[in-house]
Amino acid sequence: MKDPAQVIQDTTVRLLRKAATVLPADVEKALRAAYERETNATAKTQLEAIVKNIGIAREGIPMCQDTGIMIFYVKVGEKFPFMGMIRDALTKAVVQATAEIPLRPNAVNPIVGGNSGDNTGKKIPWINWEIVPGDSLEITAFPKGGGSENVSIVGMLKPGVGLTGVKKLVVDNALSYMGKACAPNIIGVGIGGGADIAIKIAKQQLLRPLDDHHPEPEVAEIEKEIFEAINATGIGPMGLGGDTTVLAVKVDYAMRHPASLPVGVAVQCWAARRSTAIITKDLSVQYVTHPVEEK
Repeated sequence: MKDPAQVIQDTTVRLLRKAATVLPADVEKALRAAYERETNATAKTQLEAIVKNIGIAREGIPMCQDTGIMIFYVKVGEKFPFMGMIRDALTKAVVQATAEIPLRPNAVNPIVGGNSGDNTGKKIPWINWEIVPGDSLEITAFPKGGGSENVSIVGMLKPGVGLTGVKKLVVDNALSYMGKACAPNIIGVGIGGGADIAIKIAKQQLLRPLDDHHPEPEVAEIEKEIFEAINATGIGPMGLGGDTTVLAVKVDYAMRHPASLPVGVAVQCWAARRSTAIITKDLSVQYVTHPVEEK
């Protein structure tokens, strides 16, 4: 009989391995398309290097030396029978993956200093929990690099600035950091709620497939306008000029207080690492982003 905790741990180790070494198909497709249409010679060289790097990483080498801080998005069915085992299994998986892949240790104590050496520690790995109907478990590994995280922001705007102010905040932020976030970037935007809600929504948008659009046409139009505005800046890959500064802009929102207009902006680098699997109550595993058949 399978050990549920071991299945969760083994599945998560594979998710982390694939996230670190193989970009999701939609991200790789977008980067290759950017390379093909790029007209700036310097930018084309940068994108060529990225595409070559993607190929080398497939051999099992992490695609970036910054293998991120360990974040998981977990959707657990209310009837999934092994809920109590998840946190411990994810933590053990991080320790194992750090040693075996290997991943760079990135968990530093902000109070007394020191690196834990295994990517775990107080509140890390960070787990975003969502209880959903059903009896299965969905795990998304989302190792987040520090360079792009450093330029993510929360803006507390006055409601009177409206959507024009929201869009200006996002574009101005992109202009302020230029090449610091390893462009081409993916930008998630969360509007409304509160300061914490807005940035949580923004970061969740980085999990969306790059070729989707928000189901509400008004929001999809905001995504399109910001996407076009940032690419029109000519910042380009690695901030060295070019046609592609962002691969996608994803927006969502929550209802806001009448006195507040919070806006979260989450920035992702070109190494947009994420990997998802679903574990059933019978402990069968489906790898969503990186199927087992993949070589």
